[in-house]
Amino acid sequence: MTTENLTPTQQRIIAMADELAARFAERADQHDREGSFPFENYDDLRASGYPALIVPRAYGGDEVSLFDMVLAQEHLARGDGATAMAVDMTIHLIGRIRETQQWPEPIFAHVCRSIVEEGALINAAATEPEMGSPSRGGLPATTATPTEGGWLVQGRKQFVSMAPALRYFVVSVALPPTPEASQGSSANAIIEAGAAGLTLEDTWSDALSLRSSGSYDLLLNNVFVADEWLVDRQPLGVSTGQKSPIQMAWFSLTLSAVYLGIGQAACDTVCAYARQRVPTALGKPIATLPHIQRRAGEMQVSLSAARAVLHQVARSWSNAPELRPSLAPQIALAKYLCTNAAVDATDQALRMAGGFGLTRRLPLERFYRDARAGLTHPPTDEAALEMIGKAALGV
Repeated sequence: MTTENLTPTQQRIIAMADELAARFAERADQHDREGSFPFENYDDLRASGYPALIVPRAYGGDEVSLFDMVLAQEHLARGDGATAMAVDMTIHLIGRIRETQQWPEPIFAHVCRSIVEEGALINAAATEPEMGSPSRGGLPATTATPTEGGWLVQGRKQFVSMAPALRYFVVSVALPPTPEASQGSSANAIIEAGAAGLTLEDTWSDALSLRSSGSYDLLLNNVFVADEWLVDRQPLGVSTGQKSPIQMAWFSLTLSAVYLGIGQAACDTVCAYARQRVPTALGKPIATLPHIQRRAGEMQVSLSAARAVLHQVARSWSNAPELRPSLAPQIALAKYLCTNAAVDATDQALRMAGGFGLTRRLPLERFYRDARAGLTHPPTDEAALEMIGKAALGV
C-alpha cells in the first residue's frame, strides 16, 4: 500500500509507528539477550500518544479504526515484535470494549482518561496453568469472594503480557452461587497495579519467543476489588447465544498485523544483507544469484498475499458494520495467513543468510523465534481451518 492510498490520519499514525519502531530496534537485541523488560519503549509509547489512538474522542483519544490500528501495529512490530505484541493487549481490549460498550460508562471513562492523560496501560489476565487458554472455555480457578464493599480475589494467572508496565489488570474470576445464579457466575475484576496482595513473577524472560514482552505470572492473594470494578458478570449455565465476531476481530486482526510485521522485518533485513554480502569466490553480491532472488520472491509473495487479505478484512470491519456478523471466517483466514507467512518468511530468511543467520550478528534468529509465538494465539491453525472449512461447506 502506497502513501497515496492513505488518509492523512493513517499517514500520521504510520509515521508515529515507524519512528517508535526505529528506536525500539536499537534496543531489541540487548533486551532479548538479557530477557529484560524495555521500560524505555513504554516511556516512548506514552510520550508519543500511541496508546491513546484507540481511545474514544469523548475521552480525549483519537478513536482510530481497526484498520488504522492494523496499519500501525504492523509498522511498530518491524522494530520490536515483543513490544508491539504486548501493547496490542491494550489496543484490542479498548477497541473491543469501545464497540461492545459492555462496561459501565463511568468505569470505561475512568480507564480511557487515564490512558490519555497518564499513558496508562491495561491487559486481560485470563490464562491459568490448569485451564489453559480461556478461548477454549472453562471456569477460572481464580475466585472472588464477597466481602464488605466488594470482593477478595485469590488466584494465579499466567502470560500477562506487559505486566511490569500495566496500570490495570482485568482478571477473570469465578463467583460463588447466589439465589439469582445457582451455579455461580463468572466476571472480570479490574485491579490496579500496586494493590495490596498483587505480585508479579517473571516466568517468561527465558522463553523461546518475545522474551522482552514481560509476559509474567500474576499472583493474587486476597486482593480487594470494589464492587463497581467487578464487570462482565455472567451467570453460569445461561446461554447467551453465538458470540459476536467482535470478540475475535480486534484481537486476531491487530495481532495478525504484529506477526506480519515481524515477517516483513525478516524479509527486509535479509534482502539488505544479500545486497551487501559479497563472497570473494563470487565477486558480487549474493542478491544477484537466481536462487536467492527466488527465495526473496517467495517471501514477499506470501507476505503480500497475507497483507492483502488482512487489509481487506480490516477495511470491511471498519467501513461496513453491516458485514460484521459474517466476518468470523475471514478473520480466521487473515490470522492463519499472516502468522504462517511470518513463520515461512523467517525460515526463508535464515536459509538465505546461511551460517550468519544463526548468529547474533543478524536479528534473523530473533525474528525466527518471535514469529513462532503467533501460532499459539487463538484461533490456532486447527481452529481457524475448521472455521474456514465450515463456511466453505455451508455448515
